[in-house]
Amino acid sequence: MFKNRKLITLGIVAILIVGAIAFLQSRKTAVDVNAISDSAEIVIPELSESEKAEMYDRAREITNPAGFINSEPFQLRDVIGKKVILLDVWTYSCINCQRTLPYITAWDEKYRDEGLLIVGIHSPEFEFEKKRENVLAAVEQFGIEYPVVLDNDFGTWHAYRNSYWPRKYLIDIDGFVVYDHIGEGAYQETERKIQELLAERAQKLGETDVAYQQEVSAITVPEAITDTMPRSPETYFGAWRNATFGNGSPGVQGGMRLVQPKKIEKNMFYLVGSWNIYREYAENATGNERLIYRYTGDKVFMVASSENGGTVRILQDGEPIGDAAGADVDTNGRVHIQEEGLYKLIDNPDGAGEHELEIEFEDPGIHIFTFTFG
Repeated sequence: MFKNRKLITLGIVAILIVGAIAFLQSRKTAVDVNAISDSAEIVIPELSESEKAEMYDRAREITNPAGFINSEPFQLRDVIGKKVILLDVWTYSCINCQRTLPYITAWDEKYRDEGLLIVGIHSPEFEFEKKRENVLAAVEQFGIEYPVVLDNDFGTWHAYRNSYWPRKYLIDIDGFVVYDHIGEGAYQETERKIQELLAERAQKLGETDVAYQQEVSAITVPEAITDTMPRSPETYFGAWRNATFGNGSPGVQGGMRLVQPKKIEKNMFYLVGSWNIYREYAENATGNERLIYRYTGDKVFMVASSENGGTVRILQDGEPIGDAAGADVDTNGRVHIQEEGLYKLIDNPDGAGEHELEIEFEDPGIHIFTFTFG
């Protein structure tokens, strides 16, 4: 599913409400733009600034950044009036954000010289996502060449009154936020709007020699959701948001010795063995623990880390994972976990369905933060 990671809230109820909204947004799918006509007419907006002011909000400034990647520090007011700006709010361990990046990097390459400036606003969900070295590694991994702002205290996030990962804001040549899209999908619509705003920019700046491209980018992302079957919600293991802790005490930190219950409820997680529960994550204590979760979906992603490195074994419906192994599972059905980030555990070849996932922890000290389901 398309992971709209929620704004930090004070109550679990509010978190679940935001999660429900995010889950509905996840039904958007990647567009096979190879099938889209390249003959669509570009309509240049013909609104005055005063008319725009009645319809749209003005862009808010980058607020209290912790640093910049791929750029020296700058402010949006230095660019407004010169370029069209696409703000992309993301965080690197979010699978939904990751699936948008091939489109965004393609737009950067295609339209940068025509006056588009893409600015990544990296607003971290977890503490480890605040580390510059982690974000820099992700920027390199995903081929991001446009500026990325480290929004570690959510200054820009709050300035835009945002509540979702990922989210895109398009700012026109006059500095108005004229387009806003939550989550994955709508790639054709977004690119058409980019083209429209670039045409308006070219007209206002008298750049009549711009070699304008009308075709949309021919990209698909295989991992994106392509059906409308309901999927399990994003699940958190830390005390901060572990409302679905089936055999433990949600919201409680500390060491726990847990046993497997007789009945496994869907969309509840069960930890077996010795565990330490922290605010953001659960940590297995000895290297002889298990996690059980009955889910609906075709793909399972886990955000995890291990300071010293550790191995987990993946089973589904009581059997070794086999052909349903995700990209990070080796031929023995195991995943080596070390780096702080997203791990791809399951990719069912037959599509979405209901399954029981079991993870066997073979080494101690593995931190598990969240499950996301495709």
